[in-house]
Amino acid sequence: MFISLQELQLHNIDFDVNIPAGEIDYDFGIAQTSVLRSKGTARLLKHSLGEIRVAGKLSVTVDGSCDRCLKPAPLCIDKDFDLVYMPSEQADRAEAQEVDAAAIEVGYYEGNGLALNDILREVVLLALPMRLICSETCKGICPVCGQDKNLRECNCTTGVPDERWQALEAFRSTIGHRH
Repeated sequence: MFISLQELQLHNIDFDVNIPAGEIDYDFGIAQTSVLRSKGTARLLKHSLGEIRVAGKLSVTVDGSCDRCLKPAPLCIDKDFDLVYMPSEQADRAEAQEVDAAAIEVGYYEGNGLALNDILREVVLLALPMRLICSETCKGICPVCGQDKNLRECNCTTGVPDERWQALEAFRSTIGHRH
């Protein structure tokens, strides 16, 4: 669906979409595993030079790799969003302008409108946590042997001493022997 600036000048655009998995490419190792459902409204902000406000709700399940053990980590996203897009020509003047206080994010668009799939992709990516994990109790993998510690503990020693600290370690040993 394309949100046209020309159409927004006439009326608000309501959307209610169900986007199947595979239609949006998220990159970053993220894959959509359920239908993305979104409902909302796009409108042209009054007394603006083409500023578009897109607000709504989105729900989807995505899959990524656990940052600890690298196994699949599903994540359900259920998010309200409120975004403002300004024409790219206003990018230089954006610092001097105030955007509606209720807006969460501000972006820029080129041409005569916005693709809804691009907006929804951005909402999903912004909703991802900094670290995606399969469970709070995930132990991860051993950095020495690569064993999944959730399946079996290994006996590797992970505390490899850094050579840069050897002089300090020798000094500490000397001081310890004097007392």
